[in-house]
Amino acid sequence: MKLELIATATFGLEAVVKREIEALGYKILKSEDGKITFLGDERAIVRSNLWLRCADRVLLRLGEFQAKTFEELYQQTKGIAWETFIPPDGKFPVNGTSVKSTLHSVPTCQSIVKKAVVDRLSDTYGIRNFEETGGTYEIKATILKDRVTLTIDTTGAGLHKRGYRIKDVKAPIKETLAAAMVQLSFWREGRLLVDPCCGSGTIPIEAALIGMNIAPGLSRSFSAEGWHSIPASIWKEERKKAFESIKKDADIQIIGSDVDQSAIQAARQNALEAGVSDAIQFRIEDITTLSSQEPRGILITNPPYGERIGDQKTIDKIYGALNGFLKAHPDWSLFLITTDKTVEQQVAGRPADRRRKLYNGRLEVCYYQFHGGKNVDIH
Repeated sequence: MKLELIATATFGLEAVVKREIEALGYKILKSEDGKITFLGDERAIVRSNLWLRCADRVLLRLGEFQAKTFEELYQQTKGIAWETFIPPDGKFPVNGTSVKSTLHSVPTCQSIVKKAVVDRLSDTYGIRNFEETGGTYEIKATILKDRVTLTIDTTGAGLHKRGYRIKDVKAPIKETLAAAMVQLSFWREGRLLVDPCCGSGTIPIEAALIGMNIAPGLSRSFSAEGWHSIPASIWKEERKKAFESIKKDADIQIIGSDVDQSAIQAARQNALEAGVSDAIQFRIEDITTLSSQEPRGILITNPPYGERIGDQKTIDKIYGALNGFLKAHPDWSLFLITTDKTVEQQVAGRPADRRRKLYNGRLEVCYYQFHGGKNVDIH
């Protein structure tokens, strides 16, 4: 069955998610702010949930239409073949948003969508009361400028919930953002990657998962696993393929360090849970002692900043250490995310080679990319 799927993404990561979808072999239909629509089938639901590293979730698009009245919303929602996916025992909560639309009352819109789906399923199955004890088919009603998009969430808990984060520290970076930072760098297996402010280890762990080709969703479950319309055999087959594709002999060189002993303890436990503990060296180390004999390495880090964590004295020390390291290692590249707009001058004494506006949670941040090379001049 041909299906329209939507991979939602944090603002700024759409191009990264689009490339991931294309790498899986699926046709992109449309790329917009925060979402990429693509064509697939039941197996695509399984594969995209297992393999997308930077998307937030995967939605199944059921319908899209204009609606300025509650009657239009009801009738057009009822006209959708919900029974194709939702069985008689299905659990189908409705969540919604409304932006710049005539139908601005979200609770009312949710109630109308719920009633329309119930009436449609009642007509189909010949029952009035739905126990909703089976699999979960969460319906999302998104209304933007009177345009209604109705989807079913195939993912459940967001895709950043990999399942390995058993120990945490203050203000961790989301796994999806960490994966994007690695993919936007030049890092590949065989090249040294260092995160000198690694916290609970998210960036090194995501890098190791990428380097070893471990599917990020391999150790978790998804809402669509409980759907009657997707045979359990497909989930079993795709998980088996994912296990077989792991590069156990990959040349992975990753170091994660932090001055906080409890953070390193958390990082080691998380890496063990993720199955990549052998691929990462975690060290208790002050950033001022950062050094390396390896050529052309890469620093990727999420240092303390602004309202996130860290006092100015600590931040200044980190910037000074990074500046000193780049002076001593001009062939190294630095990839750094922060809200601090003065970081270019303080860390490198020059404009970044590339900048990308992103979001870390609700904070607007910039991903600064300083490319190393023989002719780089660090002031």
